[in-house]
Amino acid sequence: MIPVALALLLVLVGLSIPVGVALGLLGLGLDGMYSMLPLYGAIGELTWSSSTEFLLVAVPLFVLLGEVLLRAGFAEGMYRAMALWLSWLPGGLMHANIGACTLFAATSGSSVATSATVGTVSIPQIAKYRYNEPLFLGSIAAGGTLGILIPPSINLVIYGVLTNTSVPKLYLAGILPGLVLAALFMLTIALACTLRPAWGGEPVRASWGERWASLLDLVPPMGVFLLVVGSIYAGVATPTEAAALGVAGAVGLAWQRGRLRLEMLREAVEGTMKATAMIMLIVAGSTFLNFVLASTGLTQAITDFIRGLGLPPAWMLLAVVLFYLVLGCFMETLSMMITTIPIVAPVMVALGFDPIWFGIIVILLVELALITPPVGLNLFVVQSVRKGGTMGAVIVGVLPFVLTMLAMIGVLAAFPQLALWLPAVFATSGG
Repeated sequence: MIPVALALLLVLVGLSIPVGVALGLLGLGLDGMYSMLPLYGAIGELTWSSSTEFLLVAVPLFVLLGEVLLRAGFAEGMYRAMALWLSWLPGGLMHANIGACTLFAATSGSSVATSATVGTVSIPQIAKYRYNEPLFLGSIAAGGTLGILIPPSINLVIYGVLTNTSVPKLYLAGILPGLVLAALFMLTIALACTLRPAWGGEPVRASWGERWASLLDLVPPMGVFLLVVGSIYAGVATPTEAAALGVAGAVGLAWQRGRLRLEMLREAVEGTMKATAMIMLIVAGSTFLNFVLASTGLTQAITDFIRGLGLPPAWMLLAVVLFYLVLGCFMETLSMMITTIPIVAPVMVALGFDPIWFGIIVILLVELALITPPVGLNLFVVQSVRKGGTMGAVIVGVLPFVLTMLAMIGVLAAFPQLALWLPAVFATSGG
């Protein structure tokens, strides 16, 4: 049954059927082949129950938050500030790419939005300052992955829902690994451009007066971040309510800057509806698939098989990492999370791994899937923003950052307190 399910999934994905639909069709196929009862009768109830989870309301709100900030034009000022402060490093504006991605990740829970936003502003600088194009493009694709690690993160909300884990604790756990990963990305760029100085382009000249003045452009994104995350840890808002506060703050900032227009709001809402519809279709399709897998005994069979391997925890973790690396090359990230976490997470927790720490490991693996061909979504986003050239340049440029992310997974495995320290401190302080 397991080989049949995997073969059907690969065929459906290979036919370029939308992932949510493919998951639903796979559930129907397995239902017809292996179930004694017609499980498809539960589709309506499962779709309704999976889409009315209160915590999931945060998903469209965080998407809307990013859309408003993007269309209100805050990205240009944010990128300019990062460029003025970081471009003296070996690699110049590529450090600004990482810095801007880190800041935008703190206001948007989407990697796609982060890559698209920073890419739109930064890609014209490649020819202007004569940067190595593949490495520059790779820094945007890799930096964009920070959007689902640094809070607020849509994927951490999904993980919390699937595993019944505290989203505020997951958000705390993602802060330090996210900042460390951003620093490692910048170290990768600095090393590459130290070895090959020509890759770093021409320096950007700026006076200290210009640098200090540019800090004003960092106030809006940091203000939104503090409003969203601060309201959660002050105990005045749930993650969903905090997302709504963030949207209100973003709209207020757009109005204050004179950029609030009916057309802008219409485009932001339209973009939010499209992204949310895609996400919820995947949630509905995978919920039905997981129901079929559990009802037909496949979930238990997979769990028993994994436990029956008798691997020690460290080897099991390595097996999970390899599993997600392979799966991430062929499967969209959100659907990969929703279909695998209900099976993998309980096994790993039973082996003694902390569910908060494992959630950050999963997010790092999902980030890797965003930049590994042939289905790495951020690769397509950067290529679409680029509007020319071949995908090969983006793939080549992102390879050093793939190795960096693998190193980050190793660091987090060796030092789990990197993710667990902030949640522990917050719990001790009574937050």
